[in-house]
Amino acid sequence: MKLFTGTHGCRLSKAEVFVSKGFFITGTDTGVGKTEITLALMKGLQDKGHRVNAMKPIATGGKKSSQGLVNDDALRLRSQSSSDIEYKYINPYIYEPAIAPHIAAQCAGDTIEVGRVKENFGKLCSSSDYTLVEGIGGWHVPINKHQSTVDIAKQINLPIIMVVGFRLGCLNHALLTYQAIKLARLRCVGWVANTIDPNLECMQENYTALKERLDCPCIGAVPYINQPKTEDIAMLLKLEQLL
Repeated sequence: MKLFTGTHGCRLSKAEVFVSKGFFITGTDTGVGKTEITLALMKGLQDKGHRVNAMKPIATGGKKSSQGLVNDDALRLRSQSSSDIEYKYINPYIYEPAIAPHIAAQCAGDTIEVGRVKENFGKLCSSSDYTLVEGIGGWHVPINKHQSTVDIAKQINLPIIMVVGFRLGCLNHALLTYQAIKLARLRCVGWVANTIDPNLECMQENYTALKERLDCPCIGAVPYINQPKTEDIAMLLKLEQLL
């Protein structure tokens, strides 16, 4: 693939007077590279002199450690963060089975609460200029009986960055996700074309089709990289279109 060339404050309690900018990173499906893009966004912002923290509120597929259950993606976000933050604030909900989060929570006798996510988000905002929040799976993943990741995005009220996994079916997934973001009355301020299938036919045509149909800018087109490095991906992102 060729390389192609807004923010709201946290809505917190009156006692929490700090304000942070940030983005909510969602994907067109699971496994489309949200973590890699989130890390690259963090690196790009940090290279511009900003303090940046990130969180992955919900994760499944956890592994046991001396800290309890941890998630590899959340650990990477913690390592890239500008502040030394306890793991529990970055990833408040972690479950061992690699299954849908609301089912994993039920199996653990737990309930995922949006309020707890928002509270932890506020703690990260207190020590950052930008706070990035990575969703789980796609845009509308259930988190409990009545809510989905959309409710988290609404509560923290950040602009959305959509990661489009470039593989067969990506046009439909991207357009449906973008429409759902608008229906939720949230603002998608940019999207990233992330190539996860190097053999996708008509790569350029797929990119053009989305560029013509999405009324927000593509902030980066990432070719297929077998072993991606955060600094390399960061160089492909056009952050000036966001800041």
